[in-house]
Amino acid sequence: MSNFIYNSYCVEHPGVVRIYQADDERMAAIAASHQARTQSRWMVLAVVLAALAAGIYQATETWSDGHMLAAWIVLWAMAFASVALFTTPVRRAINMVRTGYRAWIGSRQQAAADERIWNAALQDARLMADLARAMDRQNR
Repeated sequence: MSNFIYNSYCVEHPGVVRIYQADDERMAAIAASHQARTQSRWMVLAVVLAALAAGIYQATETWSDGHMLAAWIVLWAMAFASVALFTTPVRRAINMVRTGYRAWIGSRQQAAADERIWNAALQDARLMADLARAMDRQNR
């Protein structure tokens, strides 16, 4: 004969569940604030570009008819450039360039710190021994 056991007690601790829910809500709030910040930056860029277009239009409106073609070329070039700034591939490219630049800056700072440590190790035998052990461990 078999016996089945039905447990009616909770298998999850309510405190742990609350902690996970609070963490999920915190991450959602961080993501929402980051998205709002990004959207506001692009909105400011759009306002600046619209003001620039209006300024170019006002400046070119006073030109004589001989320069009207140049004025329209400048105005449309600025308009197409502003549209290009809002496309997703350009945004991704800008972010990749920004990330690459930050990584390059970080690598330069790391190289400078390594050089300072190496110069200090040339003067201190204990530090040189520590560096030698670390490099041996890294090569294994």
